[in-house]
Amino acid sequence: MHIRFGYDIAYDFPVPTPVVLMLHLRPELTPCLVVPEEFKVVPDVPIRTFRDDFGNHCTRLLAPAGLLELRSEGLIRRGDMPERIEAGAAEVPVMALPSSVLPFLLPSRYCEVDLLGDVAWSRFGAVKPGWSRVQAVSDWVHHHLRFDYAQARLTRTAAQAYEERTGVCRDFTHLAITLCRCLNIPARYATGYLGDIGVPPDPAPMDFSAWMEVYLDSRWHIFDVRHNARRIGHLVMARGRDAADVAFTTSFGPHLLRRFVVRTEEVAEAAVAA
Repeated sequence: MHIRFGYDIAYDFPVPTPVVLMLHLRPELTPCLVVPEEFKVVPDVPIRTFRDDFGNHCTRLLAPAGLLELRSEGLIRRGDMPERIEAGAAEVPVMALPSSVLPFLLPSRYCEVDLLGDVAWSRFGAVKPGWSRVQAVSDWVHHHLRFDYAQARLTRTAAQAYEERTGVCRDFTHLAITLCRCLNIPARYATGYLGDIGVPPDPAPMDFSAWMEVYLDSRWHIFDVRHNARRIGHLVMARGRDAADVAFTTSFGPHLLRRFVVRTEEVAEAAVAA
C-alpha cells in the first residue's frame, strides 16, 4: 500500500519570532519513503535541523513578521493490514527494563502517575498482566471519555480528563498512558498522520492524531485509544513522554493560526506506477 501525506499550515507573526517545528516523519520511516518529504517554507528563510533527546526530527527557524507558510508532501509504502493483535505479549518486570525505557514509567507534564495509582490498581490490578491488561485500559478509557472537539483544551491533564470525562485524542492518550504507567507498564506518547484507510470516512477536517505505544515483550506496540481499534496507516512524526515533548509547532512569541490542512490518503498502485 502507498500513502500520500502532507500538510499546508500558515501562521501570522506580529514580530520576528523563533520557532521550533516537529513536522517531519520519524527518521526510521525514511527507508519506506517512495517520494521523500518535500518541505517548503514561504518566505524562504534559513532553517536548521536537529534531533532531540527522543530522536525526533526538528527544524529551527526565525519566522519573519507577517505570514509564514509551511507545506510538505510525500509518499510512503506501508503494510495494507491493520496492526496485529499480539494477545500473548507479556509485561517486562521493572528490574528487567532497559534504562532507556524507565522514563516512560514516571510522571510527566500531562500524565500524573502519582495521582491515579489507586484508580489504576483498583480497576485493572486483577486483569491478566500483559496485552490483556493494556487492552482493558484502552477499552475503559475509550468508553469513559466522550470525544468532543469543542471541549479541546491544551492544558487538560490525564487526571483532569478522568474527572471531566471528555476530550480529544490527546486526552484519551494521556489518560491511558498514565494508567499504564501506574501499573508499571512503560507507555509513551506518539503523534503523526492517521487517514481514514479501511474505515468509513470521517466528515470532520483531518488533523494530526495521537496514540500511545506500550512496552511489552521487549518492544513497543501501538494502541490507538481514541478509536480503540487496530488501524492501517499510523505514520509517526514524533514520540515523547506526553504532548509537551512533541508539539508540532513551538513558537517563542505570539502568533495566530491562519490555515491548517492535513492530508493523508491511500494511493492506487496504478497511480504510483504511472
